Amino acid sequence: MTPPEARRVDAVVIGAGPGGLYAASLLHRAGRDVVVLEARDRVGGRLLSVEAGAGRLDLGASWYWPGEQRVDAVVRMLGLGTFAQHLDGDMVYQPLGDVQRISGNQLDVPSSRFERGAQAVATGLAAGFPEGTVRLADAARTITPIADGVEVDAEHSRWTASQVVVGVAPATAVRAIRIDDLEPSIRELAAATPVWMGGTVKVVAHYDRPFWRDVGLAGSAFSHVGPLREIHDMSGPGGHPAALFGFAQPAPGMPPPSRDRTLDQLGALFGDLAAEPRQLWIHDWRAEATIAHPDALGLTDYRTYGHERYQHPALEGRLHWASTETAPVAPGHIEGALAAAERAVAAIVGSGATTSG
Repeated sequence: MTPPEARRVDAVVIGAGPGGLYAASLLHRAGRDVVVLEARDRVGGRLLSVEAGAGRLDLGASWYWPGEQRVDAVVRMLGLGTFAQHLDGDMVYQPLGDVQRISGNQLDVPSSRFERGAQAVATGLAAGFPEGTVRLADAARTITPIADGVEVDAEHSRWTASQVVVGVAPATAVRAIRIDDLEPSIRELAAATPVWMGGTVKVVAHYDRPFWRDVGLAGSAFSHVGPLREIHDMSGPGGHPAALFGFAQPAPGMPPPSRDRTLDQLGALFGDLAAEPRQLWIHDWRAEATIAHPDALGLTDYRTYGHERYQHPALEGRLHWASTETAPVAPGHIEGALAAAERAVAAIVGSGATTSG
């Protein structure tokens, strides 16, 4: 098959998660011609929300925290509704012995959530681009430096640009994309940087009502038994849709927790009603090809987050990092992804680089 003719833009953004989309939004507002290449058939990256009755529940990132000003600004810009995480009530503790009720909620902290799910951040940003800017199911395959910028070959398209912004986790990028002439020390750093949520299974149980609140429970739990290590109330505003969610981290090579084991644990912690949800999602982020890393649980050096090398462009000023792992502030948070995007765009706009117009 003859490869498609390369199209020219000012910047190619790889990944339609919050970092990539925010970088593209800032570049678009700065008058740059931009294209976003996304391997999946949806936007959001590690923001993934599903329908649950009249509301939405998050299978990926859920919270943002006080003082995260970039998220606040995007929420205002997009007109998104938010609400406070439910905190009231007692928590449950599951040691190797009997389940215990602990006075007060010692697990959760004040935070905010998105009324229509965290993925609304991504869909809202994507809606602000001209048609054709975001290309779904068009994974970047190679990045090659050329005389006046870079050439990016994707599954279904080819692009030349002055700059490329990498909005996916560094370890994912260097594993899935051939980046020609990338400095060996940066390649090694990227390959060693843990992928946030890369080894996580998130379980969400949707109920008719938040019945645990009726008996003064906060919906939070910590377990030494498993399969879920920690559990939180994920109910929407006013308790609707009602839900609990938990995290599991199976050992390498082990399957995600089974439905039966999960429901047995929820029942042991919160009573019989907890074992009979309307819907149950067991989302294994390890199985997401664009997130997963074959050694996700082996990447544990979180000192690499926000590393100094990520604060400067690679490929002699052509390649910019814009995932949450590369942010020196709030790495692993949505705020971190937005901060990384701001830094990448400041470097591009400040350089005055453009290939069109």
